[in-house]
Amino acid sequence: MTADEPAPRNEPPDRAGHVAAFFDLDKTVIAKSSTFVFSKPFYAQGLLNRRSVLESSYAHFFFQLSGADHDQMERMRAHLTSMCAGWDVEQVKSIVAETLHELVEPLIYAEAMDLIADHRIRGHDVVIVSASGEEIVAPIAAALGADHVAATRMVVADGHYTGELDFYCYGPGKVAAIEKLATDKGYDLARSYAYSDSVTDLPMLSAVGHPTAVNPDRALRREATARGWPVLTFSNPVSLWSRFPSSSSTVAATAVVGLGALVAGAISYRLLRKR
Repeated sequence: MTADEPAPRNEPPDRAGHVAAFFDLDKTVIAKSSTFVFSKPFYAQGLLNRRSVLESSYAHFFFQLSGADHDQMERMRAHLTSMCAGWDVEQVKSIVAETLHELVEPLIYAEAMDLIADHRIRGHDVVIVSASGEEIVAPIAAALGADHVAATRMVVADGHYTGELDFYCYGPGKVAAIEKLATDKGYDLARSYAYSDSVTDLPMLSAVGHPTAVNPDRALRREATARGWPVLTFSNPVSLWSRFPSSSSTVAATAVVGLGALVAGAISYRLLRKR
């Protein structure tokens, strides 16, 4: 992990419980779009057709190349909601649960895991805030050991998506989500942290006292430089399982039962202490 400026490390321990670290997901914590990652199993299970997979691949290519601006995000929102209309919610949850380890865990940045572990050691709550659907984001957040999740929610009727949005966790929506969490959990946003790669998350980054740009797109890098914000570069995706000692079958078995809390808590804590 490299940084143009190190993240502040001077939180008073007795007040750390009122601080949160808000993490965007795609290209901040994981190396790819979380929605795109599941396009292959969705196709295999008949939820997507070939054209939809190609469109998702095309959109993901440009997302990886230069990030997504407001207009692109709006087009992606309209495309995804119409595409998901009629999908069985439980089937989606089942596919995500069955393929999470294989598809997502190898994409998680090691630097992000260390940063999440650092916040947890300091007593901060970790919150994943993403424009992707809640059914995709929540299991990933659990694997990361996050305390809370804010994600896009679709309207469900009779166990199926209607194609309408209940809440779009994007732009001002992310600010509304973290402000609600701040009210419910007692977070002091002036002392809290936020991490994102995209200029579309400028509202969320501006809502906290310690914003940081991670793998920023060009527009966010300009803003971060102008505002004197730290800039981090994450470049080392690594499987969560590679962070467990291979000789310990007991630890591995425990990880299967409680992967999220164990990875971001005990295991990451030990790794940091060894350093």
